[in-house]
Amino acid sequence: MIQSQTYLNVADNSGARKVMCIRIIGTSNRQYAHIGDVIVAVIKETVPNSPLERSEVIRAVIVRTCKEFKRNNGMIIRYDDNAAVIIDQEGNPKGTRIFGPIARELRQFNFTKIVSLAPEVL
Repeated sequence: MIQSQTYLNVADNSGARKVMCIRIIGTSNRQYAHIGDVIVAVIKETVPNSPLERSEVIRAVIVRTCKEFKRNNGMIIRYDDNAAVIIDQEGNPKGTRIFGPIARELRQFNFTKIVSLAPEVL
């Protein structure tokens, strides 16, 4: 469960390392975001000489959460960290590589480019 002021790791090579969620895209009064939700975030930490700057407001999609989620077949999935992938307005990732495992549910939310770049889909 991701809410406002939650720090997330960045799971791509776009240049950011950590982002902080400031808003959940969708309904006006949603409190929590889950895997596959798009958020508005601010960059808190970057790698040196990256095209993205600190305190830049971006959009990101959540790919991993520490809070477990249950699939329809009864399987429960839980990750070690909260992670997001930075996307543009069309929903394509800004980076060219994705690090770590991502959930299979992203394919249902039309993030097929992220799924195809990921090294492991659970």
